[in-house]
Amino acid sequence: MLTNKQKKKLLKKKHPTTQPAESNYIAQMLKYRDQFAAYPQVKFLINNVIESDHLIKQGLLPQDLPELILPDDIQDQIFKDINGRFKPGDPKGDQLWNELSDALPKLDKQLRSFRDYLESQYGMWAYISAPFIKDLADSIGDSPVLEVMAGNGYISKGLNDLGVKVFPTDSLEWVDENQTGKHQLIPVEKLDALAAIAKYQIQVKYVIMSWSPDKQTIDVDVLNAIRKADNDLELIVVGEKNGATDSKAFWQQAHFIKPETAKQLNRHHQPFDLIKDQIYLVD
Repeated sequence: MLTNKQKKKLLKKKHPTTQPAESNYIAQMLKYRDQFAAYPQVKFLINNVIESDHLIKQGLLPQDLPELILPDDIQDQIFKDINGRFKPGDPKGDQLWNELSDALPKLDKQLRSFRDYLESQYGMWAYISAPFIKDLADSIGDSPVLEVMAGNGYISKGLNDLGVKVFPTDSLEWVDENQTGKHQLIPVEKLDALAAIAKYQIQVKYVIMSWSPDKQTIDVDVLNAIRKADNDLELIVVGEKNGATDSKAFWQQAHFIKPETAKQLNRHHQPFDLIKDQIYLVD
């Protein structure tokens, strides 16, 4: 059995060797929903995954996710339920128990693989929900925003739909290696992060940086560029502190500001798996 540390290591892999295919992953989750229909806590988790996939597939931002972890006592619940429905020694009860017991670890793995599925299918690295974007838009107000390393533009698209003036930019160097780059939600200007800051620093108040790679120090360069900018810029970071995203040097050099505002923004950006990314305001 994998330890939590080992599970987290697997989740941090940016390019797993095998990724669940769209039809296969969702089809399996639909089968599990039917199989565990009698257990509301399990069905609730599966329904959240299916609904999120449906919305993202339509080009919409999903709703918040609960923590996608099966209840600790789910086997006890199933055992008690089956004992209440079947007499002792009934082969039908034994068969159902065996089927559900065998399916549980597989379902657990599928739930833990949802982030991998979103990354490979939609290019969504940070899980960006509609309620979070609404909070972010309310916090930003009328101020223009620059997003660097925007990827497919989930954050920029959400802000744009709510009337925020946003400039989505990305080097797009990864597009030829990753098919998900062909599915942008909003036009993304081909500019690396430093060039984008140089171009837009006078026009914006905020710079958004989401899920900067943990093995590179471009995030430190971004931080320094913001500090040297002619305009008084504020950096909004989406990442896991000293974890799956951003360099160690960045977390060491970042000055965290406005903790109450960050707390409000994190109301709708809660972890759903072993990656504990959060919103940080930095200068």
